[in-house]
Amino acid sequence: MAVCEVCNNDYEMAFEVHAAGAVHTFDSIECAAQRLAPICDNCQCRILGHGLQADGQFFCCAHCARQRGFAQLVDHV
Repeated sequence: MAVCEVCNNDYEMAFEVHAAGAVHTFDSIECAAQRLAPICDNCQCRILGHGLQADGQFFCCAHCARQRGFAQLVDHV
């Protein structure tokens, strides 16, 4: 069994995620998102979709980007 690096649960169905040259072990998608998903620089929610980026900042949507002065960013439709 493997131990989740977020919650320390020792779980027989744990899985590995290989990202940016590192290997992470999780017992759930929730723990993986908690550790790996970026956080919106405006509203602090976890960005689980595509999100937007500008000047090294991450945003969950165009509204949050506009709140931080990035009027040129738009949501993808």
